[in-house]
Amino acid sequence: MVLLAVLVYVAIGVSSAALIIRSAMSSSRPRHPATTQIQHVYEAAFLSGGPARVADSALAALHADGRVVIGGPGIVSVRHALAHDPVERAVFEQLATAPTGALHTLRRAVMRHPAVQEVGDALAASGLMTPPGQNRALTVWGLTQGILSLVAFPAAFALTIISFVDDAVGDTDGFAPPFIVMVFPALIAGVVIGFVMANRSKRRITPAGRDALRSYGVQHAQVFSPAHLVAVHGLRGVPDPALQAQLITAARMPTAGTSHSSSSSYTDSAAVWCAGSSPGSGCGSSSCGGSSGSSCGGSSGSSCSSGSSGSSCGGSSGSSCSSSSGSSCGGGSSS
Repeated sequence: MVLLAVLVYVAIGVSSAALIIRSAMSSSRPRHPATTQIQHVYEAAFLSGGPARVADSALAALHADGRVVIGGPGIVSVRHALAHDPVERAVFEQLATAPTGALHTLRRAVMRHPAVQEVGDALAASGLMTPPGQNRALTVWGLTQGILSLVAFPAAFALTIISFVDDAVGDTDGFAPPFIVMVFPALIAGVVIGFVMANRSKRRITPAGRDALRSYGVQHAQVFSPAHLVAVHGLRGVPDPALQAQLITAARMPTAGTSHSSSSSYTDSAAVWCAGSSPGSGCGSSSCGGSSGSSCGGSSGSSCSSGSSGSSCGGSSGSSCSSSSGSSCGGGSSS
């Protein structure tokens, strides 16, 4: 039993050490140190809450200066189709093709638009975010170690009983600690390290991204534009109470086959970051559903296969999402 206990310590120790090293390597320094500062408000929005936060920021800005009107029950209409940036152009483009002008439909379409997707891709290229699916192997590794360590507890207890019976029958002299006592510290370490590393590997924002976001908040502490307030604080930062209620309701509207709870969480917003699929294809062909914490980004699923604070698009197969490069998406839950 002593030899078996030593093997347990070696196995868990080697696995845990390798898992920690790989996790540290995955959170490497930005590849382009000169671009590690947030360049505009939509980058701050994407870091804080992914594509949904970007869409909400743009809608708040357009509504605030009267270029669009958002009235009940969640209907958007255009007054002045003047766009100041690609994200605002995406809003007008999607609104022009929206059959009813429904806010929740427009919001999701903007989240999937290449202009919004490319914000996340640029952040990933700068090392401020981790693309969906990049650390999936680490997540599986950590979960596997944690689960196996948990399962090993009853197995160790059973071996302890068998050892006691054998010692009693054989009338063995001497004393050895029970097997469960010998391996208990190793199993606890295996559970804790495995699950902690699995959870850490799901994070979309990197340490450099968190630093950049904090720096942005300090530098823009006296900025009170609707786009900035929503980017930093989420929907609770919307200065217009009526618009805030409309956006919260839109964020809670489920996509096909899914249900969601809140728009202010990163889970909602990260849901449709497809991290570099073919240009112009958009994320609109799938309904990025799935488990929270991943992003379409985060849950498992399709070619958009989390997450979002992932995250993965999780619910549909064979769909593709858009952005600037040519890979498939991550997985995740949607807002």
